[in-house]
Amino acid sequence: MTGSDRENAVAEAFMEERERLVAMAYRMLGSRADAEDAVQEAWLRLARQDAASIDNLAGWLTTVVGRVCIDMLRSRKARPVASHDDGLPEFVVTEDNVSAPEDDALLADSVGLALLVVLDSLSPAERLALVLHDMFAVPFEEVGQIIGKSTDATKMLASRARRKVQGTPRPDGERQQRRAVLDAFLAAAREGDFEGLLRILDPHVQWRSHTAHGVVVKLGATEVATNAQRGAYVRATVQPVLVNGEPGIVAWGANGKPLGVLACTVVDGRIVEITSLRDPRQLAAMDLPGRPD
Repeated sequence: MTGSDRENAVAEAFMEERERLVAMAYRMLGSRADAEDAVQEAWLRLARQDAASIDNLAGWLTTVVGRVCIDMLRSRKARPVASHDDGLPEFVVTEDNVSAPEDDALLADSVGLALLVVLDSLSPAERLALVLHDMFAVPFEEVGQIIGKSTDATKMLASRARRKVQGTPRPDGERQQRRAVLDAFLAAAREGDFEGLLRILDPHVQWRSHTAHGVVVKLGATEVATNAQRGAYVRATVQPVLVNGEPGIVAWGANGKPLGVLACTVVDGRIVEITSLRDPRQLAAMDLPGRPD
C-alpha cells in the first residue's frame, strides 16, 4: 500500500467515526461549534500520528476527543463565558423534515435542552464520566485514563453525576407524537382555549424564557397557560423546526425578523418543560432556517 493509499484509508476510517465523535463531544461540551472544534483537533493529532501504531482507532479517537473536551471544560470553568452563565443551552435549530442529516439525529439522541442545562452544572470530570460511560458505553477503566482518575474514583464520579441528573425530564414517544402535542399547545393558545391548555400541560410544568433582560420563569400549568395566551407566539408567523432534534418553532414578526425560538419537553403526552429564547441580539446571531412564505 502506498503512502497515499494509507492516508486515504485513515481518512475514510476517521469519517466513519466522525458522527459518533461529534455527538459525544456535543454532550460533553453543550456546543455544536465546540464539538466540531474538538473533533477537528483529534483529526489534526491523528494526521501527526503513525496510524499503523494504533491498534484500535475508534478507542484512540474517543480518548483524544475526551481529553480535548475535558481541557476545554476546565478552561471554561476557569474563565466562564457569558453564554454559559445564564443556563441557556445552545439551540441547534434545523428544518423539521424526515431527511434531516444523520449527524443531527445522533447529536439529539437522548439529550434534550433540560438535560444540557443539568450537564452544564456538573464538574468536567463528572460530565465526562457520565457521558462517556452511560451514553457511549466506554469502560470505566478507559474513562479513568482520560480524566486521570482510578477506575473506582471514576465510578464514584459517574454515580454522583447520575444523582444530579436524576429527575431531569426526558422526551418520550415518537417525534411526530411530540410534534402533535406542541401543535395542540399552539392551537389552544391562539384560540384562547384555557382548559385545552391545561389538558396539554403537566401540572408542574416550567417555562424558562431567556430575554434580553434575563431569565423569566413561569411555574405551574395555570401560570404557563396564562403566559401562552398572551404571548407573542400567538400573533406571530410560526415555522415548525427541530431544536436540538426535538419539535420546536421559530416565531417570525411581520417585519421578517425572528421574535423567538421555542422548544418543549413532552413526557406521557404532556408538556413538562418549555424553553424559549427571545433575546433579539442572540436571535440575530443564530443560524435559523429561512422565514416561511
